[in-house]
Amino acid sequence: MDFALNVEEKKMLLRAARDAIQAEFGKKTFLPGMVSPALSTPCGAFVTLNKNGKLRGCIGYVTSDQALYSTVVEAAKAAAFQDSRFPPLGREELPQIDIEISVLSPLVKLPDIGDIEIGRHGIFLRKGYHSGLLLPQVATEYAWGREAFLDNTCYKAGLPGGCWRDPDVSIETFTAIIFSEEEMRAAEKG
Repeated sequence: MDFALNVEEKKMLLRAARDAIQAEFGKKTFLPGMVSPALSTPCGAFVTLNKNGKLRGCIGYVTSDQALYSTVVEAAKAAAFQDSRFPPLGREELPQIDIEISVLSPLVKLPDIGDIEIGRHGIFLRKGYHSGLLLPQVATEYAWGREAFLDNTCYKAGLPGGCWRDPDVSIETFTAIIFSEEEMRAAEKG
């Protein structure tokens, strides 16, 4: 990734994500006066909501023409209220939600599956109208090797496992800057 985020920028993005969700319940949102050049950079991002350690919503954008700050706000609202795998988030769930943000690097065409580094690379797979993306941390969380990671990206795309072997399938990788509210709280205590 061509840029990094400092602790204050990460905190600002996490606050923006939480405020965007709370705004749907009538709470006034925090609007920063100015954002740093990194937060103004257009790039993809995903917002993951976890409730008691379990996935509660995850939506994002592989790429974006908007500033990172705006992309995170949009992804947070979508993760909370538009992830079709879950009912919309309820106000009573807010205190139990931990927000995680993944800021994505540009996509890179994968020449060889042996180049995938588990825990470092995410996968974006496409064939025709089907596409699927899994973030780098997913393979680590499930203790998958490369082939299981690729198979599960196929499933995410609505394709059969092993589809990644098809020469008509496009596979791209990316890295991500990943941080969460839980991580920030732990660092402050640490």
